[in-house]
Amino acid sequence: MLKSFGLRLRELRLNAGLSGRDLCGLTGWLPSKVSRLENGKRPPSQEDVRQWAYHCRVPELIPDLLASLHAVDTLFVEWRRRERTGVARGLQGSRPLFEQTRRFRGYNSWMIPGVLQTPAYAKHVFSTMARRRGVHDDSDDAMKLRMARQTYLRRADRRFAVVLEESVLYNSLLAPDLMREQLQHLNTVAALPAVSLGIIPRDADRSAMWPVESFWIYDDRRVHVELVSAWVTITTAHEIRMYVQAFTALSSIAVHGPQARELITLAARF
Repeated sequence: MLKSFGLRLRELRLNAGLSGRDLCGLTGWLPSKVSRLENGKRPPSQEDVRQWAYHCRVPELIPDLLASLHAVDTLFVEWRRRERTGVARGLQGSRPLFEQTRRFRGYNSWMIPGVLQTPAYAKHVFSTMARRRGVHDDSDDAMKLRMARQTYLRRADRRFAVVLEESVLYNSLLAPDLMREQLQHLNTVAALPAVSLGIIPRDADRSAMWPVESFWIYDDRRVHVELVSAWVTITTAHEIRMYVQAFTALSSIAVHGPQARELITLAARF
């Protein structure tokens, strides 16, 4: 990531028609500093970024560049660092962001997202996560924290838009009776005024938008992407726009309302 940021700085310099020596003359830096910054050998300071943008005549890019610099430092948070004392710690850490967000948009291609889970489903997910990541199993505490968040589904000042692949409905994480309970719960919350649930049918035309990684968009300020080994936080404006566009495209090929609930009811019969 640092190397990619350095390449972006180099592109700005070249677009401004400046040589490395020219930039050194404008900033008073040594040539070695410019070289190290452009090659990702050292991280720039915020002041370095401001001077670079100013002398490359793109001061309007300073906020985006600073956001990118912050993302370089915080983009990947390893699960082991995030959940040293158990999986509940990860939920506690994201609580302020969840409370501050008014509009949630999420897509999942492999499981029912937390805010729509039953206690049994959530406990199983957390217990599995703890075992896979080799941390303390505090799945009961984590499940209770997750259930507490579901009160926001009934808040008039919140909006939740969720898109799932139909295959998610058939991923049997639990015993059949508990999976049916989860699907019935999904149908119930889908009818709430604050919730919009879309299901992408398995036979949908995917020529315009194929399945992608699971993600959550918090207002228009941040995107969280979950990987096997890490949690990715995206805060740069142009990357957030990409995820917003992806969500819009995925939502457009999903069915909603009665059609979505019909797919859920059908899955519950198996």
